[in-house]
Amino acid sequence: MPVKVPWMEGVYPALVTPFVSRTEELDEDAYRNLIRHCLPHVDGLVTSGTTGEFSYLSRDEQKRLVEIAVEGAGGKPVIAGCGAPGTAQAIALAQDARAAGATAVLVVTPYFMHPSDKGVYQHYHDIAASVDLPLILYNIPQVVDRYLPRPVVEDLADLPNVVGIKDSSGNLTYTMELLEYVGERIDVFVGHDEVVLPALAGGVSGMILASAQVYPEVWQAVLQFVAEGNLPAARAAQREVQKLSRIFCRHGGGVAVKAALKMMGLKMGPPRKPLKPAGGALMHETRAEIQLELERLGKIESAEQAVCYPDGDLADRFADLEISAATIAEEELRTGSGAAGEELNKVQIDLVAGSRTSSLGDAYALQLTYPLHGREALTTILEPALTVRPPTLILPTLPQKNLRQANMIYGPTQLAVARAIADALEDGTISREAAENEVMIALATLHPKAIDRHQLYHAAHQAAGQAVRQAFLPPAG
Repeated sequence: MPVKVPWMEGVYPALVTPFVSRTEELDEDAYRNLIRHCLPHVDGLVTSGTTGEFSYLSRDEQKRLVEIAVEGAGGKPVIAGCGAPGTAQAIALAQDARAAGATAVLVVTPYFMHPSDKGVYQHYHDIAASVDLPLILYNIPQVVDRYLPRPVVEDLADLPNVVGIKDSSGNLTYTMELLEYVGERIDVFVGHDEVVLPALAGGVSGMILASAQVYPEVWQAVLQFVAEGNLPAARAAQREVQKLSRIFCRHGGGVAVKAALKMMGLKMGPPRKPLKPAGGALMHETRAEIQLELERLGKIESAEQAVCYPDGDLADRFADLEISAATIAEEELRTGSGAAGEELNKVQIDLVAGSRTSSLGDAYALQLTYPLHGREALTTILEPALTVRPPTLILPTLPQKNLRQANMIYGPTQLAVARAIADALEDGTISREAAENEVMIALATLHPKAIDRHQLYHAAHQAAGQAVRQAFLPPAG
């Protein structure tokens, strides 16, 4: 029966593979820099995994990555990814890894041709018999398109040099089944960044993660908190990185991680074709979210962006609509303002309402016909094809520089303003006559770095409610 190895625990980064931008050759210096960056905070290194784009690497390249990792690991374990669709290919990679000094090999379920369960067992059996190194099984159905069958794992766990399994499925039911059937014989590592805490609580020994090269110290903290039985602290730590972990898991692994590392000053080059760094696997708004999350975690300096919420006389805030304070007074237009939320989630709504036949009606039509570039006005709707009454436009006061910013104002803010208007109509704040005969334009000011849709919605709803009440209700007293 296999004996558990002492180093099979802790935090291991699944390293990206750096490439030179134009030639797509290995960038060995960048790889050394990445290892130096990770090493103080991790328990070992993993080369040529899924995050490392192993399926795009040649045999020589994979061996070279192991050599560089062993040189830079300072005696810490180096686990070499040796995944291949065929048994002979995987054996060759594992033999190369042994020659390069690897501590163990990580072998993914054979893919593409999908052998039977017996064939899967034989694949691993032959690799284990051919290479005198500890072997770690690797389950990642997201890309292999099948699970490593649990009965096969149970049988493989009896082989002398099968020492563990990395489960990247994110399926905790499967993880717990592994722990139940083989957890006493081999180590189970979690490989899905979004479920680290529950997997650790269930009994896994450690983690092999793409994100462990971006914030390994967070995972070390989670590991320590769980060991101490401090689950509230562990939950808080996991939640701090949950959004970024989700992005890494859902947007191409190495593609998103390389983008994050570049923002942190570690240039890893582009992914190899056909993967694309932007416009495909990683959209521009996702890149913006990565930057904001790294700023929030203190991984990069915040690119401060001055946000000026409108102040001064309310009647002077509608100049972009070519509506002056004198026009508001002369045509008896209604105005109201409200603000709610704090810091990144602060929202200010400045509202002007009036007759469809007034200057505001002309401004309403003009914004629809000739929208301001980067500040396009949007009709306020409760749901598709259901506009609010009075008809209302939302106009951002700040230019929308990317789709993430636009999604914040044309998503939760749009719905919040619509709901506030509907509430005001229902409770009589807005009369039926005004609903039929007037139009409104709401100037919305949001922080460009707002990222919490839930908090933003509630702040916008509260601010819009204040603005509507000020515009339509007579002053108290």
